[in-house]
Amino acid sequence: MDIFSSPGRLCLERAVTATGPHILQNPNQINSPFETLPKPPFPLPAAAAAAASSSSSSPPASAASAAMDSGGASDPSRQVRVRFVTKLPAPLRAPPTSIAVPADLTRMGLSEIVNSLLLAASPDHQAQPFDFLVDGELVRLPLQEFLLAKGISVERVLELEYVKAVAPRKQEDPCPHDDWVSAVDGSNPSFILTGCYDGLARIWRDASECTHILEGHSDGITSASFINKGETEDRLHVVTASKDRSLRLFKFDTSVSIPKQIGAYKILRGHTSSVQIEGSEEDGDTVSVKKRRTNSDSSGPEESQFEGSATSTFLGHTQCVSAVTWPERQTIYSASWDHSVRLWDVQTGKETWNMVSGKALNCLDCGGESSSLIAAGGSDPVLRVWDPRKPGTLAPIFQFSSHKSWISACKWHPSSWFHLVSSSFDGKVMLWDLRTAWPLASVESHKDKVLCADWWKGDSVISGGADSKLCIASGIEIIVEAVMLEVTAR
Repeated sequence: MDIFSSPGRLCLERAVTATGPHILQNPNQINSPFETLPKPPFPLPAAAAAAASSSSSSPPASAASAAMDSGGASDPSRQVRVRFVTKLPAPLRAPPTSIAVPADLTRMGLSEIVNSLLLAASPDHQAQPFDFLVDGELVRLPLQEFLLAKGISVERVLELEYVKAVAPRKQEDPCPHDDWVSAVDGSNPSFILTGCYDGLARIWRDASECTHILEGHSDGITSASFINKGETEDRLHVVTASKDRSLRLFKFDTSVSIPKQIGAYKILRGHTSSVQIEGSEEDGDTVSVKKRRTNSDSSGPEESQFEGSATSTFLGHTQCVSAVTWPERQTIYSASWDHSVRLWDVQTGKETWNMVSGKALNCLDCGGESSSLIAAGGSDPVLRVWDPRKPGTLAPIFQFSSHKSWISACKWHPSSWFHLVSSSFDGKVMLWDLRTAWPLASVESHKDKVLCADWWKGDSVISGGADSKLCIASGIEIIVEAVMLEVTAR
């Protein structure tokens, strides 16, 4: 079963056959996915070597003095004693001794220290950026300011857990389109699906080669999605939605290696305005259909076509339903330009929860722990996250506001409870972690508004925009196992 939306209502159609603070701009954030580590704030090899060779728990005097004297900050009141710990494998584990560091260090300076410690222990170590957590929260301020804000005494030895920084390491060659790229789906590890304002959807193998062009829509495509049907590796199903008020279902052979034009095998009509969709987890293959006449308005070599009819209509929204997600068999969430997010019971068609955000909404996704959190964005620069399980309040539990314009898309990482991606009309794609209000990285691959974004293969972010390009930022390292164990242990 798939869900489709229309102004003010949702339609179910059987159509398938086989609290963070308000953010200021962070001068220490990685603004480019390919930014290298800065030069160290002070020379560290002597301090690193002393710390790496010591096995005692007390700080080596040479390490502290080398670090502080070189930085010109020998005043003890401006020092913080730290110990670096990690869950990363052995080659990336720094000595567990404590050393004194300047209190005004940011995460980039801390990262340089860890790299120097690792280099002293292993000359083959390749420097890389790290992030740092204190009591489960990512450090995004100079150490002294962070400790002050959290009420942590500077007298104690601060345990800093370091993890690999979550930021793209590489920008793949963009895939050009003939018009705005308005929809993208990265749920298949081998292919990327895009929808375009030229009315065509495209299948891209390995984010580089266009193998199929899906034809038939008479207006721009607004949404496109792979369908979970338990298909074999050599055959996939796709659904697209359009401003032409219809949905079209396609199936194709993945072995094709040259662009092949294909038409829809089913067409779903009935909406009175443009249609938005999201993928469904339903695997049923019942379809309510009627045979179409052969003079289809869809171009390309189509198979025998059927038109599907809606089996349910959910009424309640007063303006356009802009996004829908179906996280569980009996649960549907919808977002609307009427400023609301609503929860629906699939069986009864009744609304069971209604949250008003104060802004017209453009996008919606479910994720986080047990897929129970709701992220949404719209007609302001703020990405908000709600927890419907919390009784008595409709206030968001997180707010991320480093974008400069409307938010066009938001997606939870498919395996991590903490990580999200968002895109905006400001031309940026941002990566987020619930453990800090600062963005992890800002990807600036597009030259115009970004209209859609998604994760791909767990380590890449794909996005499309008004510059008519599909862009791929790859090499994002998210250690999912460590994240899950940390949350489960709490």
